[in-house]
Amino acid sequence: MSKTKAKQKARKLSLQALYSWDMGGIDLQTIEVNFHTENDMSKVDTDLFKSLLYEVPKNLEKIDEAYQPHLDREQDQLDPVSRAILRISTYELLFSIEVPYKVAINEGVNLAKTFGPTDAYKFINGVLDQVAAQSRAVEIAAKQG
Repeated sequence: MSKTKAKQKARKLSLQALYSWDMGGIDLQTIEVNFHTENDMSKVDTDLFKSLLYEVPKNLEKIDEAYQPHLDREQDQLDPVSRAILRISTYELLFSIEVPYKVAINEGVNLAKTFGPTDAYKFINGVLDQVAAQSRAVEIAAKQG
């Protein structure tokens, strides 16, 4: 299996895990154990899964502050799936500089197409484009130049 596919699986599972954390208030260690028990993790980038699972909640304030100004509604009016997707992708834009901004956006859009409400991917794409413009301005300028 390709590294790309393993990373996609990690993002998909971390979306589900962070959704559980957000909705159920279950502690992260329990969620991690449950995911390792209930899923075949052999084809998952487990380092990325663990990183997203623990680092998104740890940096939640910075992450939410980065995308909040670009929302067309209040944070608590976001559906929980879209909120989890925005948090994962924004985390990657802010803290995973090795992930190209277009990849971070594209992965978020693909998660929204699969798991989000109808047309959520358009909203996610718009918000992440603006987050990238702020957090990855140098990288974007280099690609355009």
